[in-house]
Amino acid sequence: MTQETSIALEPETTMLPFSEVWDAELGSSDPLNFPGAEPVDARDESLRAGLVHGPLGDYVLIEVDFARAGGTLGTVTGERMVRAYRRATERGLPIAQIISSGGARLQEGYFALTQMTRTASAVAAHRAAGLMSASAFRSPSAGGIFASWGNTADVRVASPGATIGFGGPRVVHTVTGHFPPKTSHTAESALAHGLIDAIVPEEEQLTWLERALGVRDGVPALTTDHPGPTPPAPATTTWDAVLASRAPQRPSGLEWAAWITDGWVELNGPGPRLRAGIANIGDNRVVVIALDRDRSGGPLSLPGPDDFRLARRAVTLADRLELPVLTIIDTPGADPSPSSEAGGIANEIAEVLVALASLRSVSVSLVVGEAGSGGAIAFAHTDTLYMLEGSIFPVIGPEAGAAVIYRDSERAADFAEAIRPLPSQLYEYGFVDAVLPENPHDVRSAITAALHPDRIGNRNTRPDRAVQAASTHA
Repeated sequence: MTQETSIALEPETTMLPFSEVWDAELGSSDPLNFPGAEPVDARDESLRAGLVHGPLGDYVLIEVDFARAGGTLGTVTGERMVRAYRRATERGLPIAQIISSGGARLQEGYFALTQMTRTASAVAAHRAAGLMSASAFRSPSAGGIFASWGNTADVRVASPGATIGFGGPRVVHTVTGHFPPKTSHTAESALAHGLIDAIVPEEEQLTWLERALGVRDGVPALTTDHPGPTPPAPATTTWDAVLASRAPQRPSGLEWAAWITDGWVELNGPGPRLRAGIANIGDNRVVVIALDRDRSGGPLSLPGPDDFRLARRAVTLADRLELPVLTIIDTPGADPSPSSEAGGIANEIAEVLVALASLRSVSVSLVVGEAGSGGAIAFAHTDTLYMLEGSIFPVIGPEAGAAVIYRDSERAADFAEAIRPLPSQLYEYGFVDAVLPENPHDVRSAITAALHPDRIGNRNTRPDRAVQAASTHA
Protein backbone atom coordinates (compact mmCIF):
# COMPACT_ATOMS: atom_id res chain seq x y z
CA MET A 1 0.00 0.00 0.00
CA THR A 2 1.16 3.52 -0.78
CA GLN A 3 0.96 6.84 0.98
CA GLU A 4 -2.37 8.68 1.06
CA THR A 5 -2.94 10.78 -2.03
CA SER A 6 -5.77 12.61 -3.75
CA ILE A 7 -6.24 12.99 -7.49
CA ALA A 8 -8.42 15.05 -9.77
CA LEU A 9 -11.30 12.91 -10.96
CA GLU A 10 -11.49 11.78 -14.56
CA PRO A 11 -15.10 12.49 -15.60
CA GLU A 12 -15.76 9.04 -17.06
CA THR A 13 -14.85 7.18 -13.85
CA THR A 14 -18.07 7.88 -11.95
CA MET A 15 -21.39 9.70 -12.10
CA LEU A 16 -20.96 10.97 -8.55
CA PRO A 17 -19.91 14.62 -8.01
CA PHE A 18 -16.41 14.10 -6.59
CA SER A 19 -14.12 17.08 -6.78
CA GLU A 20 -11.28 14.90 -5.52
CA VAL A 21 -10.96 11.12 -5.41
CA TRP A 22 -8.67 9.79 -2.72
CA ASP A 23 -6.31 6.80 -2.79
CA ALA A 24 -7.48 5.63 -6.21
CA GLU A 25 -4.08 4.05 -6.87
CA LEU A 26 -4.26 1.91 -3.73
CA GLY A 27 -4.56 -1.71 -4.87
CA SER A 28 -4.96 -5.13 -3.26
CA SER A 29 -2.41 -7.83 -2.85
CA ASP A 30 -3.26 -11.50 -2.29
CA PRO A 31 -2.26 -11.72 1.38
CA LEU A 32 -3.18 -15.42 1.76
CA ASN A 33 -2.05 -16.59 -1.68
CA PHE A 34 -5.57 -17.97 -1.96
CA PRO A 35 -5.71 -20.71 -4.64
CA GLY A 36 -7.05 -19.34 -7.89
CA ALA A 37 -7.49 -15.81 -6.55
CA GLU A 38 -6.14 -12.76 -8.30
CA PRO A 39 -5.72 -9.37 -6.62
CA VAL A 40 -8.42 -6.84 -7.44
CA ASP A 41 -7.13 -4.07 -9.69
CA ALA A 42 -7.13 -0.66 -8.01
CA ARG A 43 -9.58 0.62 -10.64
CA ASP A 44 -12.02 -2.18 -9.77
CA GLU A 45 -11.89 -1.84 -5.99
CA SER A 46 -15.33 -1.90 -4.35
CA LEU A 47 -14.91 1.44 -2.55
CA ARG A 48 -14.24 4.94 -3.81
CA ALA A 49 -14.00 7.97 -1.57
CA GLY A 50 -13.32 11.64 -1.96
CA LEU A 51 -14.33 15.23 -1.39
CA VAL A 52 -17.50 16.88 -2.68
CA HIS A 53 -18.25 20.59 -2.72
CA GLY A 54 -21.89 20.62 -1.63
CA PRO A 55 -24.18 23.59 -2.24
CA LEU A 56 -23.80 24.75 1.37
CA GLY A 57 -20.48 23.19 2.31
CA ASP A 58 -17.97 20.43 1.70
CA TYR A 59 -18.50 16.83 2.70
CA VAL A 60 -16.85 13.46 2.21
CA LEU A 61 -18.55 10.94 -0.07
CA ILE A 62 -17.93 7.20 0.18
CA GLU A 63 -19.33 4.87 -2.48
CA VAL A 64 -19.35 1.07 -2.34
CA ASP A 65 -20.60 -0.58 -5.53
CA PHE A 66 -21.61 -4.24 -5.82
CA ALA A 67 -20.66 -4.05 -9.51
CA ARG A 68 -17.01 -3.70 -8.46
CA ALA A 69 -15.56 -6.79 -6.78
CA GLY A 70 -19.00 -7.74 -5.50
CA GLY A 71 -18.96 -4.79 -3.14
CA THR A 72 -16.86 -6.91 -0.82
CA LEU A 73 -14.96 -5.72 2.23
CA GLY A 74 -11.28 -6.34 1.59
CA THR A 75 -8.07 -4.88 2.95
CA VAL A 76 -8.04 -1.99 0.48
CA THR A 77 -11.76 -1.36 0.95
CA GLY A 78 -11.18 -0.94 4.66
CA GLU A 79 -8.01 1.10 4.22
CA ARG A 80 -9.66 3.54 1.83
CA MET A 81 -12.61 3.88 4.18
CA VAL A 82 -10.42 4.45 7.26
CA ARG A 83 -8.39 7.10 5.44
CA ALA A 84 -11.56 8.84 4.24
CA TYR A 85 -13.00 8.95 7.75
CA ARG A 86 -9.73 10.23 9.18
CA ARG A 87 -9.62 13.03 6.62
CA ALA A 88 -13.25 13.90 7.37
CA THR A 89 -12.49 14.00 11.10
CA GLU A 90 -9.38 16.14 10.64
CA ARG A 91 -11.24 18.61 8.40
CA GLY A 92 -14.44 18.65 10.43
CA LEU A 93 -16.60 17.34 7.57
CA PRO A 94 -19.76 15.20 7.52
CA ILE A 95 -19.89 11.98 5.52
CA ALA A 96 -22.38 10.69 2.95
CA GLN A 97 -22.30 7.03 1.96
CA ILE A 98 -23.92 5.22 -0.98
CA ILE A 99 -23.59 1.48 -0.51
CA SER A 100 -24.35 -1.76 -2.34
CA SER A 101 -22.23 -4.42 -0.77
CA GLY A 102 -21.45 -8.07 -0.28
CA GLY A 103 -19.75 -9.59 2.73
CA ALA A 104 -16.13 -9.81 3.76
CA ARG A 105 -13.77 -10.71 0.91
CA LEU A 106 -13.46 -14.39 1.75
CA GLN A 107 -10.25 -14.91 -0.21
CA GLU A 108 -8.51 -12.51 2.19
CA GLY A 109 -9.59 -14.32 5.37
CA TYR A 110 -8.97 -12.47 8.62
CA PHE A 111 -7.28 -9.63 6.75
CA ALA A 112 -10.75 -8.81 5.43
CA LEU A 113 -12.67 -9.54 8.61
CA THR A 114 -10.53 -7.24 10.73
CA GLN A 115 -11.57 -4.29 8.55
CA MET A 116 -14.83 -4.29 10.55
CA THR A 117 -12.85 -3.43 13.68
CA ARG A 118 -10.61 -0.88 11.98
CA THR A 119 -13.53 0.95 10.43
CA ALA A 120 -15.40 0.94 13.75
CA SER A 121 -12.53 2.87 15.33
CA ALA A 122 -12.57 5.38 12.47
CA VAL A 123 -16.32 5.87 12.97
CA ALA A 124 -15.83 6.34 16.72
CA ALA A 125 -13.30 9.13 16.16
CA HIS A 126 -15.58 10.87 13.66
CA ARG A 127 -18.49 10.67 16.10
CA ALA A 128 -16.36 11.93 18.98
CA ALA A 129 -15.62 15.02 16.89
CA GLY A 130 -19.37 15.77 16.81
CA LEU A 131 -19.70 15.09 13.08
CA MET A 132 -22.64 13.58 11.21
CA SER A 133 -22.93 10.74 8.71
CA ALA A 134 -25.70 9.48 6.45
CA SER A 135 -26.03 6.24 4.45
CA ALA A 136 -28.11 5.15 1.45
CA PHE A 137 -28.34 1.38 0.89
CA ARG A 138 -28.88 -0.01 -2.57
CA SER A 139 -29.55 -3.60 -3.57
CA PRO A 140 -27.93 -5.72 -2.39
CA SER A 141 -26.45 -4.50 0.87
CA ALA A 142 -25.30 -7.23 3.21
CA GLY A 143 -22.47 -8.65 5.26
CA GLY A 144 -19.47 -6.91 6.76
CA ILE A 145 -20.02 -3.41 5.38
CA PHE A 146 -23.73 -3.43 6.19
CA ALA A 147 -22.95 -4.69 9.70
CA SER A 148 -20.16 -2.21 10.36
CA TRP A 149 -19.75 1.36 9.22
CA GLY A 150 -22.73 1.37 6.85
CA ASN A 151 -25.21 0.98 9.70
CA THR A 152 -23.40 3.32 12.07
CA ALA A 153 -24.65 6.32 10.10
CA ASP A 154 -26.83 8.76 12.00
CA VAL A 155 -29.55 8.56 9.35
CA ARG A 156 -30.13 5.73 6.91
CA VAL A 157 -32.28 5.24 3.81
CA ALA A 158 -32.64 2.48 1.23
CA SER A 159 -33.80 2.03 -2.34
CA PRO A 160 -37.33 0.75 -2.97
CA GLY A 161 -37.40 -3.04 -2.92
CA ALA A 162 -33.71 -3.29 -2.04
CA THR A 163 -32.43 -6.55 -0.57
CA ILE A 164 -30.66 -5.55 2.64
CA GLY A 165 -29.63 -7.48 5.73
CA PHE A 166 -26.75 -8.89 7.72
CA GLY A 167 -26.78 -12.25 5.94
CA GLY A 168 -27.67 -12.54 2.28
CA PRO A 169 -30.42 -15.02 1.31
CA ARG A 170 -27.89 -17.69 0.26
CA VAL A 171 -26.10 -17.45 3.62
CA VAL A 172 -29.43 -17.59 5.48
CA HIS A 173 -30.37 -20.77 3.61
CA THR A 174 -27.02 -22.41 4.31
CA VAL A 175 -27.08 -21.59 8.02
CA THR A 176 -30.78 -22.15 8.78
CA GLY A 177 -31.84 -24.56 6.06
CA HIS A 178 -34.46 -22.13 4.76
CA PHE A 179 -34.46 -19.13 2.47
CA PRO A 180 -35.88 -16.02 4.18
CA PRO A 181 -39.49 -15.15 3.31
CA LYS A 182 -40.10 -12.44 0.74
CA THR A 183 -41.19 -10.12 3.54
CA SER A 184 -37.72 -10.31 5.13
CA HIS A 185 -34.42 -8.74 4.09
CA THR A 186 -36.15 -5.88 2.28
CA ALA A 187 -36.03 -2.12 2.55
CA GLU A 188 -39.74 -2.11 3.32
CA SER A 189 -39.29 -4.54 6.22
CA ALA A 190 -36.40 -2.48 7.57
CA LEU A 191 -38.53 0.67 7.44
CA ALA A 192 -41.43 -0.99 9.26
CA HIS A 193 -39.09 -2.11 12.03
CA GLY A 194 -37.42 1.29 12.42
CA LEU A 195 -34.06 0.13 11.02
CA ILE A 196 -33.94 2.77 8.29
CA ASP A 197 -35.45 6.23 8.21
CA ALA A 198 -36.94 6.38 4.71
CA ILE A 199 -37.18 4.68 1.33
CA VAL A 200 -35.72 6.91 -1.35
CA PRO A 201 -35.33 6.23 -5.11
CA GLU A 202 -31.70 5.95 -6.18
CA GLU A 203 -31.83 9.06 -8.35
CA GLU A 204 -32.87 11.11 -5.31
CA GLN A 205 -30.57 9.59 -2.71
CA LEU A 206 -27.60 11.93 -2.97
CA THR A 207 -29.85 14.96 -2.65
CA TRP A 208 -31.54 13.37 0.37
CA LEU A 209 -28.18 12.67 2.00
CA GLU A 210 -26.95 16.21 1.38
CA ARG A 211 -30.10 17.69 2.90
CA ALA A 212 -29.86 15.40 5.91
CA LEU A 213 -26.25 16.50 6.45
CA GLY A 214 -27.19 20.17 6.15
CA VAL A 215 -25.08 20.84 3.05
CA ARG A 216 -28.07 21.47 0.76
CA ASP A 217 -31.19 23.62 1.08
CA GLY A 218 -34.70 22.48 0.28
CA VAL A 219 -35.41 20.06 3.13
CA PRO A 220 -39.08 19.09 2.68
CA ALA A 221 -41.46 20.40 5.30
CA LEU A 222 -43.57 18.27 7.60
CA THR A 223 -47.20 18.72 6.56
CA THR A 224 -50.57 18.32 8.20
CA ASP A 225 -54.18 18.48 7.03
CA HIS A 226 -55.31 19.99 10.32
CA PRO A 227 -56.88 23.42 9.70
CA GLY A 228 -55.15 24.98 12.68
CA PRO A 229 -55.69 25.56 16.37
CA THR A 230 -58.61 27.51 17.78
CA PRO A 231 -58.41 29.38 21.10
CA PRO A 232 -59.79 27.19 23.88
CA ALA A 233 -63.04 28.19 25.52
CA PRO A 234 -62.60 29.28 29.14
CA ALA A 235 -62.94 26.25 31.43
CA THR A 236 -65.22 26.74 34.43
CA THR A 237 -63.79 23.71 36.27
CA THR A 238 -60.59 21.71 36.19
CA TRP A 239 -62.53 18.75 34.85
CA ASP A 240 -63.75 20.87 31.97
CA ALA A 241 -60.11 21.65 31.20
CA VAL A 242 -59.22 17.95 31.30
CA LEU A 243 -61.98 17.09 28.83
CA ALA A 244 -61.05 20.00 26.56
CA SER A 245 -57.38 18.90 26.46
CA ARG A 246 -58.56 15.50 25.21
CA ALA A 247 -60.96 16.80 22.56
CA PRO A 248 -60.62 14.85 19.29
CA GLN A 249 -60.44 18.02 17.24
CA ARG A 250 -57.59 19.46 19.32
CA PRO A 251 -54.25 19.35 17.42
CA SER A 252 -51.64 16.97 18.78
CA GLY A 253 -47.86 17.03 18.75
CA LEU A 254 -47.37 16.23 15.09
CA GLU A 255 -49.63 19.09 13.97
CA TRP A 256 -47.73 21.54 16.15
CA ALA A 257 -44.42 20.20 14.83
CA ALA A 258 -45.62 20.89 11.28
CA TRP A 259 -46.67 24.45 12.16
CA ILE A 260 -43.47 25.27 14.04
CA THR A 261 -40.84 23.79 11.71
CA ASP A 262 -39.74 24.62 8.15
CA GLY A 263 -38.10 21.32 7.16
CA TRP A 264 -38.05 17.76 8.45
CA VAL A 265 -35.63 14.82 8.07
CA GLU A 266 -37.35 11.81 9.60
CA LEU A 267 -35.75 9.71 12.34
CA ASN A 268 -37.90 6.64 11.95
CA GLY A 269 -39.02 4.21 14.62
CA PRO A 270 -41.51 1.34 14.78
CA GLY A 271 -43.62 2.84 17.56
CA PRO A 272 -46.93 4.42 16.53
CA ARG A 273 -47.21 7.30 18.99
CA LEU A 274 -44.01 9.30 18.54
CA ARG A 275 -42.29 11.02 15.62
CA ALA A 276 -38.80 12.45 15.62
CA GLY A 277 -36.82 14.41 13.10
CA ILE A 278 -33.96 16.79 12.42
CA ALA A 279 -35.88 19.96 11.67
CA ASN A 280 -35.30 23.55 10.66
CA ILE A 281 -36.85 26.33 12.72
CA GLY A 282 -35.77 29.49 10.93
CA ASP A 283 -31.98 29.47 11.01
CA ASN A 284 -31.86 26.84 13.74
CA ARG A 285 -31.29 23.13 13.16
CA VAL A 286 -33.17 21.32 15.91
CA VAL A 287 -33.96 17.73 16.85
CA VAL A 288 -37.71 17.56 17.40
CA ILE A 289 -39.60 14.83 19.28
CA ALA A 290 -43.37 15.00 18.87
CA LEU A 291 -45.85 12.80 20.68
CA ASP A 292 -48.74 12.15 18.32
CA ARG A 293 -51.78 11.15 20.32
CA ASP A 294 -54.32 8.67 18.97
CA ARG A 295 -57.70 10.13 19.87
CA SER A 296 -59.49 6.82 19.38
CA GLY A 297 -58.33 5.52 22.75
CA GLY A 298 -57.51 2.18 21.17
CA PRO A 299 -54.77 -0.25 22.22
CA LEU A 300 -52.09 1.79 20.44
CA SER A 301 -53.11 5.11 21.97
CA LEU A 302 -50.25 5.21 24.49
CA PRO A 303 -46.50 5.42 23.77
CA GLY A 304 -44.66 2.17 24.40
CA PRO A 305 -41.03 1.04 24.62
CA ASP A 306 -40.36 1.51 20.90
CA ASP A 307 -41.48 5.14 21.10
CA PHE A 308 -39.20 5.88 24.04
CA ARG A 309 -36.30 4.12 22.30
CA LEU A 310 -36.72 6.42 19.33
CA ALA A 311 -36.80 9.43 21.66
CA ARG A 312 -33.57 8.29 23.27
CA ARG A 313 -31.95 7.86 19.86
CA ALA A 314 -33.02 11.39 18.92
CA VAL A 315 -31.72 12.98 22.13
CA THR A 316 -28.44 11.07 21.93
CA LEU A 317 -27.93 12.23 18.36
CA ALA A 318 -28.69 15.82 19.32
CA ASP A 319 -26.17 15.62 22.15
CA ARG A 320 -23.42 14.33 19.88
CA LEU A 321 -24.09 16.89 17.16
CA GLU A 322 -24.68 19.65 19.75
CA LEU A 323 -28.12 20.41 18.32
CA PRO A 324 -30.97 21.82 20.41
CA VAL A 325 -33.88 19.54 21.34
CA LEU A 326 -37.57 20.41 21.21
CA THR A 327 -40.11 18.00 22.68
CA ILE A 328 -43.82 18.44 21.97
CA ILE A 329 -45.94 16.64 24.55
CA ASP A 330 -49.43 15.23 24.24
CA THR A 331 -50.06 11.88 25.90
CA PRO A 332 -52.22 10.60 28.76
CA GLY A 333 -49.21 8.52 29.86
CA ALA A 334 -47.06 5.57 28.90
CA ASP A 335 -48.45 2.16 27.97
CA PRO A 336 -48.68 0.02 31.16
CA SER A 337 -49.78 -3.18 29.39
CA PRO A 338 -48.02 -6.54 29.98
CA SER A 339 -46.40 -6.42 26.54
CA SER A 340 -45.09 -2.94 27.28
CA GLU A 341 -43.71 -4.07 30.63
CA ALA A 342 -42.01 -7.02 28.92
CA GLY A 343 -40.54 -4.58 26.42
CA GLY A 344 -38.88 -2.57 29.19
CA ILE A 345 -41.12 0.50 29.37
CA ALA A 346 -39.83 1.60 32.79
CA ASN A 347 -36.21 1.33 31.70
CA GLU A 348 -36.91 3.26 28.49
CA ILE A 349 -38.63 6.10 30.39
CA ALA A 350 -35.67 6.29 32.76
CA GLU A 351 -33.16 6.35 29.93
CA VAL A 352 -34.95 9.20 28.16
CA LEU A 353 -34.87 11.20 31.39
CA VAL A 354 -31.14 10.55 31.77
CA ALA A 355 -30.49 11.40 28.13
CA LEU A 356 -32.21 14.78 28.55
CA ALA A 357 -30.42 15.36 31.85
CA SER A 358 -27.07 14.67 30.14
CA LEU A 359 -27.79 16.80 27.06
CA ARG A 360 -25.03 19.34 26.46
CA SER A 361 -27.16 21.54 24.21
CA VAL A 362 -30.24 23.61 25.00
CA SER A 363 -33.66 21.98 25.25
CA VAL A 364 -37.29 23.13 25.16
CA SER A 365 -40.60 21.39 25.90
CA LEU A 366 -44.04 22.41 24.73
CA VAL A 367 -47.14 20.79 26.26
CA VAL A 368 -49.95 21.01 23.71
CA GLY A 369 -52.60 18.70 25.19
CA GLU A 370 -52.77 16.25 28.08
CA ALA A 371 -49.39 15.45 29.64
CA GLY A 372 -49.91 12.51 31.93
CA SER A 373 -47.61 11.09 34.56
CA GLY A 374 -44.15 9.60 33.96
CA GLY A 375 -44.86 9.00 30.31
CA ALA A 376 -45.00 12.77 29.84
CA ILE A 377 -42.46 13.98 32.38
CA ALA A 378 -39.85 11.90 30.53
CA PHE A 379 -40.02 14.51 27.76
CA ALA A 380 -40.28 17.57 30.01
CA HIS A 381 -36.84 17.54 31.67
CA THR A 382 -35.72 20.48 29.56
CA ASP A 383 -34.21 23.92 30.04
CA THR A 384 -37.49 25.64 29.15
CA LEU A 385 -40.96 24.23 29.74
CA TYR A 386 -43.94 25.89 28.03
CA MET A 387 -47.60 24.95 28.25
CA LEU A 388 -50.38 26.02 25.92
CA GLU A 389 -53.40 27.65 27.51
CA GLY A 390 -55.60 24.63 26.90
CA SER A 391 -53.15 21.96 28.09
CA ILE A 392 -52.87 20.13 31.41
CA PHE A 393 -50.10 18.27 33.25
CA PRO A 394 -51.55 15.88 35.86
CA VAL A 395 -49.45 13.58 38.03
CA ILE A 396 -51.57 10.71 36.69
CA GLY A 397 -54.70 10.36 34.60
CA PRO A 398 -57.53 11.64 36.87
CA GLU A 399 -59.53 8.44 36.49
CA ALA A 400 -56.60 6.28 37.56
CA GLY A 401 -55.70 8.70 40.32
CA ALA A 402 -59.23 8.63 41.72
CA ALA A 403 -59.19 4.83 41.64
CA VAL A 404 -56.02 4.85 43.76
CA ILE A 405 -56.90 7.65 46.20
CA TYR A 406 -60.65 7.24 46.55
CA ARG A 407 -61.04 3.67 45.32
CA ASP A 408 -63.56 5.17 42.94
CA SER A 409 -62.66 6.21 39.38
CA GLU A 410 -65.98 8.06 39.14
CA ARG A 411 -64.47 10.74 41.36
CA ALA A 412 -61.99 11.74 38.65
CA ALA A 413 -63.26 15.34 38.67
CA ASP A 414 -62.57 15.64 42.42
CA PHE A 415 -59.08 14.26 41.97
CA ALA A 416 -58.36 16.59 39.04
CA GLU A 417 -59.40 19.60 41.09
CA ALA A 418 -57.16 18.56 43.97
CA ILE A 419 -53.93 18.01 42.06
CA ARG A 420 -53.94 21.45 40.37
CA PRO A 421 -52.70 20.46 36.89
CA LEU A 422 -53.61 23.64 34.98
CA PRO A 423 -50.94 25.73 33.23
CA SER A 424 -51.61 28.81 35.35
CA GLN A 425 -51.27 26.75 38.53
CA LEU A 426 -48.00 25.11 37.47
CA TYR A 427 -46.67 28.51 36.39
CA GLU A 428 -47.55 29.89 39.81
CA TYR A 429 -45.56 27.10 41.48
CA GLY A 430 -42.57 27.82 39.24
CA PHE A 431 -42.53 24.58 37.26
CA VAL A 432 -43.47 26.23 33.96
CA ASP A 433 -41.64 29.11 32.29
CA ALA A 434 -44.62 30.55 30.44
CA VAL A 435 -48.20 29.79 29.39
CA LEU A 436 -48.49 30.42 25.67
CA PRO A 437 -51.50 31.42 23.57
CA GLU A 438 -52.53 28.78 21.04
CA ASN A 439 -51.17 30.64 18.06
CA PRO A 440 -48.41 29.02 15.94
CA HIS A 441 -46.66 32.33 15.29
CA ASP A 442 -46.44 33.17 19.00
CA VAL A 443 -45.41 29.64 19.91
CA ARG A 444 -42.68 29.57 17.27
CA SER A 445 -41.36 32.94 18.46
CA ALA A 446 -41.23 31.74 22.06
CA ILE A 447 -39.45 28.53 21.11
CA THR A 448 -36.91 30.37 18.96
CA ALA A 449 -36.11 32.68 21.88
CA ALA A 450 -35.73 29.70 24.22
CA LEU A 451 -33.16 28.04 21.94
CA HIS A 452 -30.46 30.44 23.15
CA PRO A 453 -27.54 28.52 24.72
CA ASP A 454 -27.56 30.69 27.85
CA ARG A 455 -30.60 28.73 29.05
CA ILE A 456 -28.65 25.45 29.35
CA GLY A 457 -28.91 24.21 32.94
CA ASN A 458 -32.31 25.68 33.72
CA ARG A 459 -33.70 22.14 33.48
CA ASN A 460 -32.36 21.68 37.02
CA THR A 461 -32.60 25.13 38.56
CA ARG A 462 -36.29 25.62 37.75
CA PRO A 463 -37.62 22.48 39.50
CA ASP A 464 -35.04 22.80 42.30
CA ARG A 465 -36.29 26.29 43.06
CA ALA A 466 -39.93 25.25 43.00
CA VAL A 467 -39.39 22.26 45.28
CA GLN A 468 -37.26 24.23 47.72
CA ALA A 469 -39.95 26.90 47.97
CA ALA A 470 -42.46 24.20 48.92
CA SER A 471 -40.20 22.57 51.53
CA THR A 472 -40.49 23.19 55.26
CA HIS A 473 -37.95 22.78 58.02
CA ALA A 474 -38.68 21.29 61.42
